[in-house]
Amino acid sequence: MTEPTAAGPTPDAANAADGADGADGADGAVKIFWRPGCPYCHQLIETLGDLADRAEWHNIWEEPDAAAFVRSVNNGNETVPTVVVDGKAATNPDPELVRQALQRQQPAQQ
Repeated sequence: MTEPTAAGPTPDAANAADGADGADGADGAVKIFWRPGCPYCHQLIETLGDLADRAEWHNIWEEPDAAAFVRSVNNGNETVPTVVVDGKAATNPDPELVRQALQRQQPAQQ
């Protein structure tokens, strides 16, 4: 991932799939739903550092399916960041918990 900015990860580095297929996280991937300008998303990106590349990033302003998924788990609201880990969605979770999930998902190579 290129240097994170307040606007979020760059599209070419975000690993965002077309739409939010598999948004339930059943495939084991950590999925992060975000939007540009979100201060909580920026905080999450900063906390994740290099681990951010291990997540699948979905910009809800560019992916209608991702926005629909976020609304479906947030009582109709597009609240971000919404993170899916092990098939469970969490809204604005503790960034350190997301970091730990990414570390478990793909251990760093020694």
